[in-house]
Amino acid sequence: MTEAFDAVDVIVTKRDGGRLNDEQIDWVVDAYTRGAVADEQMSSLAMAILQRGMDRTEIMRWTKAMIATGERLDFSGLSRPTADKHSTGGVGDKITLPLAPLVAACGVAVPQLSGRGLGHTGGTLDKLESIPGWRASLSNEEMYAQLEEVGAVICAAGSGLAPADKKLYALRDVTGTVECIPLIASSIMSKKIAEGTGVLVLDVKVGSGAFMKDLDMARELAATLVDLGTDAGVVTSALLTDMSTPLGRGIGNGLEVTESIEVLAGGGPADVVELTVVLAREMLAGAGVTDVDPAEALRDGRAMDVWRRMIEAQGGDADAPMPVAPHTEEVRADSDGVITRMDALGVGVAAWRLGAGRARKEDPVQASAGVFLHKTIGETVRKGDLIMTLNTESPGRIGRAQVALAEACDGEGAVEIAARGAERGPVVMDRIGTAT
Repeated sequence: MTEAFDAVDVIVTKRDGGRLNDEQIDWVVDAYTRGAVADEQMSSLAMAILQRGMDRTEIMRWTKAMIATGERLDFSGLSRPTADKHSTGGVGDKITLPLAPLVAACGVAVPQLSGRGLGHTGGTLDKLESIPGWRASLSNEEMYAQLEEVGAVICAAGSGLAPADKKLYALRDVTGTVECIPLIASSIMSKKIAEGTGVLVLDVKVGSGAFMKDLDMARELAATLVDLGTDAGVVTSALLTDMSTPLGRGIGNGLEVTESIEVLAGGGPADVVELTVVLAREMLAGAGVTDVDPAEALRDGRAMDVWRRMIEAQGGDADAPMPVAPHTEEVRADSDGVITRMDALGVGVAAWRLGAGRARKEDPVQASAGVFLHKTIGETVRKGDLIMTLNTESPGRIGRAQVALAEACDGEGAVEIAARGAERGPVVMDRIGTAT
């Protein structure tokens, strides 16, 4: 087969600051997926894109080319509109678990295709697999049927959706090009657009425990994502949300399922409830549903009913207790005062080292491992008060988790106690786009 372009010419065009035209983009994405463009050539192009950037037209075309390498789902035949949420990942971010059944309980179907965790950010599928019997893999037919009957599904994305993304993501991970906004945006949106949802709300995390530490960069990413969705005909908006402090109290797979069930039962930590309800309202508004209050659906049990049906539809035991870690270690306050810092990254790395996360995609995770916060930012403590409990199935992991907490914030520690301190800032920091 004679190729339409030469990979080196495409690389040089972007290296020298030029625009890639539609034909070049279509070819290079397809050729890389087919193996006609080598890994070292695509890594060179990815580095050129990182350094030179892409304009809106280029990013949209790159995203379309990624979608074109696979299948597209179509939920237009469902009896209700669809809406989805994507989070860029954080510490204690279990929002998808209560959010999907909550939105479904309000009349909008939620096809939530989720992933697994890597590093200190947890994966939704890992969390749900703490529930005995629950399965992540569904066929397209099973997913469609569950959306019609239950209204919500959380499952693994099939290999047929944007296969170019899977290959390119793995390459970026080992070539120092993960932080490239055009490639981040096209990676996220190629899968979400191919998924076929009518409404998409993006939760772009900002802070130490997030992928984006800087508010301006997070805002740029959010705007790029919203532009891509809008250009593709998807009603899209983004919320920039705080990830300087962990979300909620439980960080780790089973701990986060337990906390999600508390939220669905009408309780749970205030920050988790707030973000769940705000995102639900944004998704419902995008779908044109403005006469239902999701906060009421949490209080009256409707969301919990959908949760149970969703879990049971995928083989899970909705009444099964979460596993309890056999080994624990307490972290106590060393002085009186107010907690002025609970660093998300430090706590997230500690949970990861306890066994809640993985360093490589093939690593197993522990369902019971993680960190439970008895106290968090803005709360008063006395010397000796219990601040957090470290949980693991492997006692040898506790020491390294303690080191992660001690070394956080350039050695100042994940937890800071002072004589006085301010309360945590707003969970929602900004909003981009219009899902109405």
